[in-house]
Amino acid sequence: MNKNIQLPLRGIIPPLVTPLLDNDTLDKEGLERLIEYTLSGGVHGIFILGTTGEFAGLSYRLRRELITHTCRQVNSRVPVLVGITDSSCIESVNLANYAAECGADAVVLAPPYYFTITQTEFLEYLKRIMIQIPLPLFLYNIPSYTKIMLAPETVRLAAEIPTIVGIKDSSSDLVYLKQVQYALRDKKDFTFLVGPEEFMAEFVLTGGHGGVSGGANMFPKLFVNLYDAAVNRDFDEIVFLQKKVMQISTTIYNVGQYGSSYLKGLKCALSIMGICGDFMAEPFYRFNKVERKKIEEALNAMEI
Repeated sequence: MNKNIQLPLRGIIPPLVTPLLDNDTLDKEGLERLIEYTLSGGVHGIFILGTTGEFAGLSYRLRRELITHTCRQVNSRVPVLVGITDSSCIESVNLANYAAECGADAVVLAPPYYFTITQTEFLEYLKRIMIQIPLPLFLYNIPSYTKIMLAPETVRLAAEIPTIVGIKDSSSDLVYLKQVQYALRDKKDFTFLVGPEEFMAEFVLTGGHGGVSGGANMFPKLFVNLYDAAVNRDFDEIVFLQKKVMQISTTIYNVGQYGSSYLKGLKCALSIMGICGDFMAEPFYRFNKVERKKIEEALNAMEI
């Protein structure tokens, strides 16, 4: 097991956006600013090439470049997690091996998308692919994009594979999360991380280990403070900070009638804050002037 990652992994691990200059050019300066900004906010890890990182719209060349620069910039200050989800098993393995060469600490894998896969097929897939992956792996449950909800029993059986060490869940289903936690109640070092930031604090209060919170790209200290308040069971502070999280969720993430509004709003906000640009990988595109104005107003209304 990688010495830079302690299990269970706890805290706020922002899923970094991927700063871009165009469809196949990494904004290296923007990436450097974003990494330093989030680390200065006290985050406990960095996750690249996730949904928020637009991984599915990036070339394999650019993904490797992102891994190289991120690992070099972070320089083992916190664990680096790398998303390796792909419709191709070979590409997932290739990316995992490259991440290991660059010094990443773990990889994150959702079920291969496009073809519908059964629970049994996914378990067999994990058994075969883990033989070829040199890093510990976090499962990624995101049924809205993969067309499969990882059953609690599937997660329990997957956790018997020695190098599968945790799960990041983005189902927005707290009942499901409690079922998974119960199924793995004897695996004390198995990590449970939640994607939706609106109930991250409640999840930590009931035994979860932290959040992969997209808003930590913009306001890392807010999410770290909320996590700390949950760990310390400081309910007054939780109520106070949760209002700010919901303010982000209902404004910055909800401009326009797009399935991509969350990501467009997040990247737009980061560009207004001067951290990185708002270019989005095709087929998406950045907000226009009217929408950008709404994001500016939302940011100005935030008291953080």
